[in-house]
Formats: sequence, C-alpha cells, structure tokens
Amino acid sequence: MLKQISIYAENKKGCLQSITGILCQNGINILGSVTNDSAEYGIIRMVVSDTEKCIEVLKGAGYICKTTPVIAVECQDEVGAFDKILKTLFSSNINVNYTYLSFNRESARPIMVINTDDIKAVENILVNKGYNCI
Repeated sequence: MLKQISIYAENKKGCLQSITGILCQNGINILGSVTNDSAEYGIIRMVVSDTEKCIEVLKGAGYICKTTPVIAVECQDEVGAFDKILKTLFSSNINVNYTYLSFNRESARPIMVINTDDIKAVENILVNKGYNCI
C-alpha cells in the first residue's frame, strides 16, 4: 500500500511550479500525479519518493497537505489492460473513487494508482487474480 499526498493549492498562475520547485530543491521525485481544479482551489495528488519529507517541506511552505492510502497495480501495456482491472473490481463489488497513471521504473510497465474505500480488500482481490501490486 502506498501513501499518496493530496495538496490543496490556489488555482493561480505559477502555483503548481512552486510546488514542483520545492520538491526539486529537496530531492523529492514525483512518481505519479494528477491535478483536479475548481474555480479557486485545486487538489494535486501525488505519489512521491519520500512522503514524510514531502509533507514536511510543503507544510513548511504553507501548503495544506494530507496523506491517503492508495494501491498501485502493474498492468500490461496493451489495449484493454485497465478495463480488465476495473472488471475484476466491479465483479467484486468494489467502487473506484479515482485513478491515475504512473509506471514501474524497474519493469517499464504502466501502473494504475487506485483509490477506493477499502485498499486492503482491493489488494487481496487483485493479488489473487495474479496482478502485481506495488
């Protein structure tokens, strides 16, 4: 199980770069990310190389952050791979709140980062179906 960082940030010019600049200055690698915006604020969700340090430096810079458990599942780089994962979860009555894409630097395969209400159950389901969960 991974910890994802959610950063609440103003929806204004340069804000995202300010965050990535802070991470860069502190040697923190972004492994996967997705941003969602609204009129005034957005949520930047990331999986990073050092979760605790990331929270520390971003909070020190005045950002509101929280961690959320997510699961990363490796999939084949082929048509329908993500659909198969979702069908597996649907058949097990699992709701997926959101997903985003990353990749496994060791195998060079895509990884879907998934948030659900029951991460442990999802991990058990996927592992039992032969998926590699990171």
